[in-house]
Amino acid sequence: MIHVDKTVLILLAAGRSERFGDIDKLEQPFLGHPLAMHVVTAFEDIPFQSRIVVKNGTDLDFASRGYRVIHNDDPTVGMSRSVKLGVQSARDEGAEAVLIALADMPRVTASHIYHLLEAVDSRHSVVASSDGIRPCPPAAFGAAQFDFLLTLEGDAGARDLVRKGRHVVTSPAELIDIDTPEDLERLRGLV
Repeated sequence: MIHVDKTVLILLAAGRSERFGDIDKLEQPFLGHPLAMHVVTAFEDIPFQSRIVVKNGTDLDFASRGYRVIHNDDPTVGMSRSVKLGVQSARDEGAEAVLIALADMPRVTASHIYHLLEAVDSRHSVVASSDGIRPCPPAAFGAAQFDFLLTLEGDAGARDLVRKGRHVVTSPAELIDIDTPEDLERLRGLV
């Protein structure tokens, strides 16, 4: 098992949010706080080796919450650019694994992250979340997968790799991904 203190958290917050309109969806209020700060708060007591946020276009202050901020100067290339920036930084600091999470998934819990990390049993591990039907982020990757992650292109990312990996099932409500204003309104209606 790779320990959490040898794992770097990479929080992706540089999406173009085209389906959300002209406003920063990560700053939209949900339960009295900006949407992205829910995942930040959920993960704050997990003793990661370090925390990285790859961002563009949001004014949220991740640095004050213990994140090293990496600016993605070209999010139009797709999510792969953010993944590469985060993975290269994690590799440079000697991480044995990375956990990649999305800032627009406000319901993910620390408990689920611990379950994911418990399933990372080697440098070759690929462990993704699942609602019991399809794999999705957050996902953990052992260091032997870093070379592959650094070759990703566009938005397809590591989908094929993730499909072949282990899946840790959790409630679909925990894996809600906010892509549109309607998604956010549905989420607000659930609580």
